[in-house]
Amino acid sequence: MKGKFILAIDQGTTSTRCIIFDRNGESIGSNQIAHKQIYPAAGLVEHDPMEILSHTIDAMKNAVNDAKISPSDIASIGITNQRETTVLWNRETGIPYYNAIVWQDIRTGEICDEICKEFGEERITEKTGLPVSTYFSASKLKWLLRNINIKNDIKQGKAMFGTIDTWLLWWLTGGPQGGVFATDVTNASRTMLMNINTLDWDEDILKYLGIDKIILPEIKPSISDDSFGLLKVEGLKKFKIPITGVLGDQQAALLGQSCFEKGEVKNTYGTGCFLLLNTGEIPVRSRHGLITTVAYQFKNKPPFYALEGSVAIAGALIQWLKENLGIIKDINEIEHLARSVEDNSGIYFVPAFSGLFAPYWDKNARGIITGLTRYSNRAHIARAALEATAYQTRDILNAMERDSLITPPSLKVDGGMINNEFLMQFQADILGIEILRPRICETTSLGAAYAAGLAVHFWKSLKELRDNWKIDKVFRPQLSEKVREKLYDGWLEAVNKSFSRQ
Repeated sequence: MKGKFILAIDQGTTSTRCIIFDRNGESIGSNQIAHKQIYPAAGLVEHDPMEILSHTIDAMKNAVNDAKISPSDIASIGITNQRETTVLWNRETGIPYYNAIVWQDIRTGEICDEICKEFGEERITEKTGLPVSTYFSASKLKWLLRNINIKNDIKQGKAMFGTIDTWLLWWLTGGPQGGVFATDVTNASRTMLMNINTLDWDEDILKYLGIDKIILPEIKPSISDDSFGLLKVEGLKKFKIPITGVLGDQQAALLGQSCFEKGEVKNTYGTGCFLLLNTGEIPVRSRHGLITTVAYQFKNKPPFYALEGSVAIAGALIQWLKENLGIIKDINEIEHLARSVEDNSGIYFVPAFSGLFAPYWDKNARGIITGLTRYSNRAHIARAALEATAYQTRDILNAMERDSLITPPSLKVDGGMINNEFLMQFQADILGIEILRPRICETTSLGAAYAAGLAVHFWKSLKELRDNWKIDKVFRPQLSEKVREKLYDGWLEAVNKSFSRQ
């Protein structure tokens, strides 16, 4: 096998990061480039797909330069991406018909209501493992098809739909000159178009939504030595580097945390917050507001499934405090500000900016701050904002335990917010279990690297990946059960006040 390193592309909601990993799972070079967040109106969130593509190519080249290696040293490439974000583009030109509609966007509320009324939410859930929500790609694609007149392009086979993985993969493997038009099972499982039992596009859903299968990519396993083509980016294509792993970001983090066994659980604290429980080769149907999703699939092997709880606003709330309220000037100030007060002074912050996701699924819920008094100050609000992420995680873990009958003794964590030790300690306190922070925090990128590396035998076994996983710090609960439950009861009261009353 040629190549000493694996390159991971981590295309996220706010930036694109490329990291080059060695055999020990250590980063030897990286680059990160932020992209613009486009807000045409309240509740609408878009990205420029061409900007994301340009940044991805630049970040790849910059990471290689940072690592001071030759591209010939790269054995393979893995891609992980923000999920559900929807792109529709022209096959001949490669130009999008419209901006990418981001997973947080809630413009498709009426379309979701139509789907529930006419097709049936239970029927959708039975087929896809998902509730009907603006979160997923299907309603976004339906909105695009309603608002852009491309019927002739569809008939002529010129229109292409994909989530960000498909968009990048197609361009990176040649674009209009024969790019690979594919997605993997994890990303496909987030579209609300894939049947989670057959791992293929569901004909009934496509027929109801009026979506021609010709615009959809081929669904492939997440990890395969021949699925995703060779890199054909100017300046790099002569090295014939294969792309051998593709995973949605949260599934990639599950791999990066070495959660390969049934019952293992991780939580990612990023723009949103995403808790996944590996349920093995059998999909577990949620009865408590969670998502049944594909965790990953090796070529020629059955898929592994997961239960997932998704929170729309986690780190994004801290960004909001900075940009919209001006409570902090820098993201890193939030921990010091939160620690400057002894408690939250009765304040709870429910960040339902895009409605509430799991386990409530109320698209009309709205963000609220409760418990304000004359005594309240910006430090109390900052503390309540951090605590909100921990409370939302408990909501999900409670539902997960009821669905799976599994009570995890600890929780592996990753993502940008885990360096906030106030949040991690409060998370342990409000859950009453240990929080395990790994030494390598960029587990989403690492998971993409693991997927790509396993495909080409850069790593030969899952045991080898487990051996790479090391603990940086353990946060142990310090609150009494009485105090813990009193605080959580206050959160539940606040959530109830945020619900829509339609």
